Amino acid sequence: MKKLFALLLSLPALALASSEIKLDRAPIDTHDAVSIQRGARTFVNYCLNCHSAISMRYNRLMDLGLTEAQIKDNLMFTADKVGEPMRITASAGEQKAWFGKAPPDLSVSARARGADWLYTYLRGFYRDDSKATGWNNIAFDSVGMPHALWQLQGVQVLKVEEHDDGHGGKHATKTLELASKGTLTSGEYDRFVADLVNYMVFMGEPAGARRAQIGYAVLIALTILLGLVYALKREYWKDVH
Repeated sequence: MKKLFALLLSLPALALASSEIKLDRAPIDTHDAVSIQRGARTFVNYCLNCHSAISMRYNRLMDLGLTEAQIKDNLMFTADKVGEPMRITASAGEQKAWFGKAPPDLSVSARARGADWLYTYLRGFYRDDSKATGWNNIAFDSVGMPHALWQLQGVQVLKVEEHDDGHGGKHATKTLELASKGTLTSGEYDRFVADLVNYMVFMGEPAGARRAQIGYAVLIALTILLGLVYALKREYWKDVH
C-alpha cells in the first residue's frame, strides 16, 4: 500500500518531466516602456485579429506614456473608446465555426505560461506537412495555431538526432534550422518577439510595476519607522535600566 501511495504521488512529477522542454530565457525588461509600446503595436496588428484580451483596456496603455490620441490613432482598430477592452470583431460562435474551436483569450497568458515559455513558443514554429495548418511547434506539439509571423521569421524545419544515452537506449535531440529567410534577421526577430512578450507580461498585470514601487516605498517607510520606535523605546526605558 505504501509503495502504491508513493507511486501515485510521483505520477504528476513524472508527467511533468515527460513533457518538459528546454525554455529559452526571455530577454525582457518590464521597466522598458518603449519596448512594451512596440510589443503593443505588434499585438494589435498580429494577435488581435484572432485572439481577444478582454481583461486589458486600451486606456491602460497610457501608463506607458502614450496619449489618448496616440492610442486612438495607432492602436485602436476594434473599439471606439479608450476605455473599452481589447476585443475582436468576430464572435466566439463564428470563430468556432471557422476554426473548430475559438482561439483563447490572451489577457493573462503570460501569467499562466510564463515569459520564457511564450518567448520559446513564438520562436519555435516549424514546417510540418502532416498537420492541417502545415505548422507545428517545438514548445507545443500538435499546436492548432498556424505561424502568423512566418513571413518575418522565415521557415524553420525540425532536425532530430539520436544519441546513445549510455544505458543501452537512445536519446533524441531536437533542433530547429532556418530553411528559408524571412524579412527580419534572426536577431531582429528575437528582439521583435521579446518586445511582444514584454507587452504580454505587462498586459497580464498592468499595475504590477506600480504596485512593486509602492511596496518598496512601504518597506522603506516601515524600516525608518522601526528605527524611530526603537530609539523611542530606548529613550523611554533608559532610566528604568
